[in-house]
Amino acid sequence: MTREELIRKAFEAMENSYAPYSGYHVGAAVLTDTGKVYKGTNIENASFGATNCAERSAVFAAYSDGVRKDNITAVAIVSDGDRVCAPCGICRQVLSELIGQDVPIYLSNGTQEVDMTIRRLLPMQFGIEDVIR
Repeated sequence: MTREELIRKAFEAMENSYAPYSGYHVGAAVLTDTGKVYKGTNIENASFGATNCAERSAVFAAYSDGVRKDNITAVAIVSDGDRVCAPCGICRQVLSELIGQDVPIYLSNGTQEVDMTIRRLLPMQFGIEDVIR
């Protein structure tokens, strides 16, 4: 699957966004080594702590189906904002553990695109090696 196709899948996921509070719609798509794509979108809640971001929704869907970080080959994250959206802090932490440091992450808002990795988004990550001794 090409970069553009994966970004298109993320935009498809964004169509299912539930964002009545922020009005900010986000979609994500996780590509695996088998070619399967897992999609996720942001789902807001009046109890804001119960909100889930698109990238976590997509990665959690993949993990729920047995995928692990060695199987993830790329991630696309898109939004309808005026600028390219990057993952929030919580998502960066989750992605740093669950997708690997150098997996390509494609960010787009439909007019702008940026290619990234977790290594660049979250330098000096706090990971499993910091917890388990």
